[in-house]
Amino acid sequence: MTATDTTLVIGATGTTGSRTAAQLIAAGHRVKAASRHATPVPGAESVRFDWNDPASHAAALGGADRVYLIPPLGDADPASVMLPFLRQARTVGVHRAVLLSSSAIPEGGPAVGAVHQALPGLFDEWAVLRPSWFMQNFTGNHAHAQNIRANGTIQTAAGTGRVGFVDADDIAAVAVRALTGDQAPNTDLLLTGPEALSHDDIATIITDVTGRPVVHHRLAFEQMRDRLTALMPLEFAEMLAGMDRAIAEGAEDRTTDTVQRLTGRPSQSFRAVAEREMARNG
Repeated sequence: MTATDTTLVIGATGTTGSRTAAQLIAAGHRVKAASRHATPVPGAESVRFDWNDPASHAAALGGADRVYLIPPLGDADPASVMLPFLRQARTVGVHRAVLLSSSAIPEGGPAVGAVHQALPGLFDEWAVLRPSWFMQNFTGNHAHAQNIRANGTIQTAAGTGRVGFVDADDIAAVAVRALTGDQAPNTDLLLTGPEALSHDDIATIITDVTGRPVVHHRLAFEQMRDRLTALMPLEFAEMLAGMDRAIAEGAEDRTTDTVQRLTGRPSQSFRAVAEREMARNG
């Protein structure tokens, strides 16, 4: 990147967007920090952006030549709003796009999988980050973390299935490399932590770190779906509950060395992240 290159970070106040923006700024890169309320981000130009308000898109894109893409939350068909935006981005000079997807969603799969499939046809320089489930789901503002603090429980339909949970800081570090490296990855990148853990393992580690007992309550798919439906549209709730069921069947029981390969340092363990995040959050 040169001194005049600018990255538009969508979702710049979210879990990975905030970390990506902060790491870009710390490395001396210019950032436009996009959020629905143009929340100030130190060191960045804060801009208003709402996926569902196309009138906000042009100003957010102005002057940017690369973009970090966080799909609209809770939208089972994000391609309907993301693809028109990406075509507009290409037209106004964006040449590199890095998309946050999920290890659970393949190219051409449901939801953001359709955007993944379209991205190489829109940009010569691109990457799709496919992280496993976030470690911060248990330490931040996610429903799991809220239940841990309120009730000492984790509720899933994942059974004893294991997941290569990944640190959001590691996701952001890979995003920065994908956005700013001399060569774009031009591929999808499966991101995990160093070990695959069950939700029972997660509960045990949090208990050890905090000294407060935490247990994993195993729900049936239907119970999980119905619980989520109270919080979001049925179609999205079914998709998320289905991801838990896939975990139970072994779909996420894997680890990769992608973080090490792209950043030059190993990915963080859940215990290390739990100690760091819980100390930070009190």
